[in-house]
Amino acid sequence: MTFQQAYQQGRNLLQRAGVESPAFDTICLFRRAFGMDRQGLLLRGEEEAPPMQAKEFFCTIEERRSRRPLQYILGEWDFFGMRLAVGEGVLIPREETELLVYTAAELLGGHPAPLVADLCAGTGAVGLGLSRLRGDARVACLEWYEQAFSYLQKNLGRYGDGRVSAVQVDITQADAAPELWNLNAVISNPPYIQASELPLLQKEVQAEPATALDGGSDGLDFYRAIAQVWLPRLKPGGIAAVEIGETQAEQVSALFRGVGLARIQVHQDFNGFDRVVSGVYRGE
Repeated sequence: MTFQQAYQQGRNLLQRAGVESPAFDTICLFRRAFGMDRQGLLLRGEEEAPPMQAKEFFCTIEERRSRRPLQYILGEWDFFGMRLAVGEGVLIPREETELLVYTAAELLGGHPAPLVADLCAGTGAVGLGLSRLRGDARVACLEWYEQAFSYLQKNLGRYGDGRVSAVQVDITQADAAPELWNLNAVISNPPYIQASELPLLQKEVQAEPATALDGGSDGLDFYRAIAQVWLPRLKPGGIAAVEIGETQAEQVSALFRGVGLARIQVHQDFNGFDRVVSGVYRGE
């Protein structure tokens, strides 16, 4: 079997299985197995594919056909110029979340050496992304669940510079991380999907941990915790920025306004959906 035949067969299998982006997924898995991108495939497509690598390639194709997320199969995913380790038990970083990072960095413009809490940190994508834009920031990435925390530690080992730390704690508890007060920023991409909607999600999304998706009966449980536990820990003039579901801007804004957040803004992502709510803390 040639490289070209292997690629084409893999793509056909994914296409027949109804995978949303068969060409993209196939070339990602092809590169993982053979160390070859599209250009390499064009140049070497008629060469014989090594049998052991071809076997590995088709094993990953079968995993993808079963709807295991591509990112979990690859074991890492790009976010903000980083290759973050991912796998079962942690939320997959998404491109839309980069808006949260940029928004927080912009709002922190007047805060030298800011102290930042990244809540529900998962892979550490948001906290690490912010640290790349604000090298002077001290960022505490807070994550409670063991599997996600292990990926957080791994990614901080890859990209942390000593100013980004991992804290294993339940952010919904009033006494969580008592050392984190007088914050310059609270940022978060929390679980925000309504519990009743979880069974309706794509199979790939259902493979991600429910603990990173389930925001309670109305999707707002974690925003309430952020409002009650974390926004009062901000210094006056400190900022908050959170990712939201596309229909939640009004409710989240009202929650945050009720505990002293002012100058609230709703930021839209590249698809035109409401994606981030931000504001400045003036105190209660």
